[in-house]
Amino acid sequence: MVFLTRRATFSASHFYWNPAWPAEKNEQVFGRCSNRNGHGHNYTLEVTVAGEPDPVTGFVVDLKWLKAAIEREVLNDFDHRHLNLEVPEFAISDSGATIPTTENIAIAVWKRLEPAVKAAGGARLSCVRVYETPEIFAEFRGQP
Repeated sequence: MVFLTRRATFSASHFYWNPAWPAEKNEQVFGRCSNRNGHGHNYTLEVTVAGEPDPVTGFVVDLKWLKAAIEREVLNDFDHRHLNLEVPEFAISDSGATIPTTENIAIAVWKRLEPAVKAAGGARLSCVRVYETPEIFAEFRGQP
């Protein structure tokens, strides 16, 4: 089994807010990150696929295809966006919200990429890692 990783970067803004809580509790729990104007990060995304190299090409997956899939499924919607306001997975509604933490961003990226990787055949999505800063990252490896 070979693990192949492709790295990409994107810039986005977000804020942390639980609509079920009053403003005071959001401010207490999330601090400055609860500012509804948001703040931004230059994220680094790492997508790892696993599989056996093709005997003819030597590829687990074609890296040009993987780059295009990441751009199509993730970067086109996340890069230079306000995640709470422009990305459906993180929209705040009366029924709640998925807060765009690094952890939840990794899960959202997985959910967007897994169908494309499955459809391509030959490899499986193994890991999605999202760096919020060089020191902070979340890693998602799918559901057990």
